[in-house]
Amino acid sequence: MACALCTYETNKLVRIHSVRLGSLKWSLNATILLGICLVMLWNRKYQHFDQVVSSVTAKVKGVALMHLPGQGGVVWDVADYSRPSQDKKSFLVVTNVIVTNKQKQGRCPEPPVSGRLCRHDNDCDTSTWSQHSNGIQTGLCVKFDALTRTCEVTAWCPIETKTRPPRPAVLASAENFTVLIKNNIRFPAFNFIRLGDVVRQAGQNFSQMAVEGGVIGIQIKWDCNLDLLTRRCLPRYSFRRLDENESNKTLYPGFNFRFAKYNMVDGVEERTLYKAFGIRFDILVFGQAGKFSIIQLVVYIGSTLSYYALTTVLMDWLIQTSCYSADVGQNYGEKKVESVEDGKKGVLSVSYVDQDHIRVVKMSLKRRLQDANTVAVETRREDAGHVTMAVSVLQAQVDPRPVLKPDTERQSWCGCGRCTASALPQEELCCRRSEGPCISSSALFERLVLHRPLLEALLLYRDPLSPAPAATSGHSTATLRHCAYQQYVAWRFGVPPAATCPAIPRCCVGRIREEFPSPDGRYSGFTLANATPAITTQD
Repeated sequence: MACALCTYETNKLVRIHSVRLGSLKWSLNATILLGICLVMLWNRKYQHFDQVVSSVTAKVKGVALMHLPGQGGVVWDVADYSRPSQDKKSFLVVTNVIVTNKQKQGRCPEPPVSGRLCRHDNDCDTSTWSQHSNGIQTGLCVKFDALTRTCEVTAWCPIETKTRPPRPAVLASAENFTVLIKNNIRFPAFNFIRLGDVVRQAGQNFSQMAVEGGVIGIQIKWDCNLDLLTRRCLPRYSFRRLDENESNKTLYPGFNFRFAKYNMVDGVEERTLYKAFGIRFDILVFGQAGKFSIIQLVVYIGSTLSYYALTTVLMDWLIQTSCYSADVGQNYGEKKVESVEDGKKGVLSVSYVDQDHIRVVKMSLKRRLQDANTVAVETRREDAGHVTMAVSVLQAQVDPRPVLKPDTERQSWCGCGRCTASALPQEELCCRRSEGPCISSSALFERLVLHRPLLEALLLYRDPLSPAPAATSGHSTATLRHCAYQQYVAWRFGVPPAATCPAIPRCCVGRIREEFPSPDGRYSGFTLANATPAITTQD
């Protein structure tokens, strides 16, 4: 545990010397940095924000003269046309009215619009009320006019009969009334504006809207910057209509309500009923205030560092596709990624003497390697250094020694007839896919793989200061055997496919062990734990 705590691990980097890639990298990084800075300045990501908390009061000022049926010219002031709203952030201005004068408690026929038509008393109910009725039915069918009879009700009589508001609106002069909006946040801001201006900025016509009324939203947005160098805190007003303004799309268009004025006439209570149409103004306040915060700046910078990974993703895609050099892309992939395979089921590469390509297979502990399924087929990549060495060796005269055929029966999976049985399925591999001569019986195998002076020269080449190996040394024999394995891999595989381990046929392993035997006759066999394409997987 102590060693693990004292160890630092870092990512592996691959450096490519290229003016094009370097210029593209810094151009992408500069573009990302510019975008991050613009977003930070535009949205003020370096500030800490707090939502606005406000209170709003509104008043309407103005006097209007209107002509009411049965009353003549009447002057209305604030007490008449401005009504209190249940919401503190709303106010109402009456723009049109339907007046029903001198209503008294009594019995009268209900208008056909809201009442029930009848011919006899049996058509009317007693002591009932409906949603559209204006009173309680008495059960009598009475004459409403010369042609119509309706059910009689107990109500305020005469009942309101007119349903359509007058055109133009009787209080059309309200367009010039003044609205005082007082919005308190940190300091009060007084704003004077006329009702007509509010309706026009909402995209509506005041004269048309005043007939049936409506609802207008007044939006006040506070966007405050409390930094010393850029201090500002002013509201922005916007207006929009909130209700449905088309009568054919709603059952009750506009906005209306009823109120009454009561008085006593000869000891009898009497009232004047007003069906008022008006415009309700809802004030909506929202916004925020921001001030510089080093914590918010650090958090924003930390959250944007991940955007630089886009440069790496784009560069990797560019290098590994046909947009760039294919050779560079393949070499880059091999340098950057090192694959570690599962020890129980590794990826192997197999070279057959009767095939030009290399097969990539997955090793199985239960299935012989000769019959393993092919995952991919790779083109053989020649090892230039080994080719040069092979040419020089072929020029030397080496007398091949007779190859003794082992006294064993032919295996069912063997094509060359020289493979011996093995207890491990992953070692059951022949040098051929079809029947034919074994590669270990060729003179070239003797010269490249088993020639002792060549192997000793290779060992001395790798370690120039090592002493010359003694022929009788057990360690020397093991070293020569391992070097022979590597010679076979370099000869038959060239440069093995990436992330694979080359597998040596059973016949070749046996021939190498005959030439460089272990003193005690024990071999570790096929192992994958320490295997790499440059190191043999046999012993």
